[in-house]
Amino acid sequence: MTMKLYCFGESGNSYKAALPLALSGLDWEPVKVDFFNGETRTPEYRADVNAMGEAPVLVDGDTRISQSGVIQMYITEKSGKFGGATPEEAREVMRWMFWDNHKLSSQAGMTRFLMNFLPEQHRNADVIAFSQGRLKAAYATLDAHLAGRDWIVGDGPTNADFSCCGYLFYPEPFGFDRAEWANIDRWLGGIEALDGWKHPYDLMPGHPSDRA
Repeated sequence: MTMKLYCFGESGNSYKAALPLALSGLDWEPVKVDFFNGETRTPEYRADVNAMGEAPVLVDGDTRISQSGVIQMYITEKSGKFGGATPEEAREVMRWMFWDNHKLSSQAGMTRFLMNFLPEQHRNADVIAFSQGRLKAAYATLDAHLAGRDWIVGDGPTNADFSCCGYLFYPEPFGFDRAEWANIDRWLGGIEALDGWKHPYDLMPGHPSDRA
């Protein structure tokens, strides 16, 4: 049975789920969520797809999972991939996924939204500057960890990589220039070189130009 991932191209959190699906060999297809026209806020979406009113959501038969990190764990259960080769590595993968959700993706997602998708009259320069400062500290942490490493944990790609890269391939400005971070840039190049890798706007339906 083909799994369905409710997602949209602009969503870095959706990409965290779509990318390991694309690389796993599992049978899946994306289902576009019309986030910018309010689909996730409708009673129908909350009743039929996700009571939390969020994307991504993975549906596999009678199994329905939300939250990108939990979806990644499910992909690992189904495919045997990306979870770490040992119990110690599995814990380290989870450590970096929790770090990303708190320190990196939460700030990147909000800052990117404020700078690109919120109406200009509602953009607060002080809030954006504060968030970019926090992001710079997160980039420094990740870049230092990647010195001398191809992957965040172990000898191959894991959910730690797919979590931390979730927003870093997007072209919209939010305070990240990969050329300024040599180790991050090299690591992202390694992810791009994986067989089956696609940019988020190519992997999932939905693009800012749809609303132009």
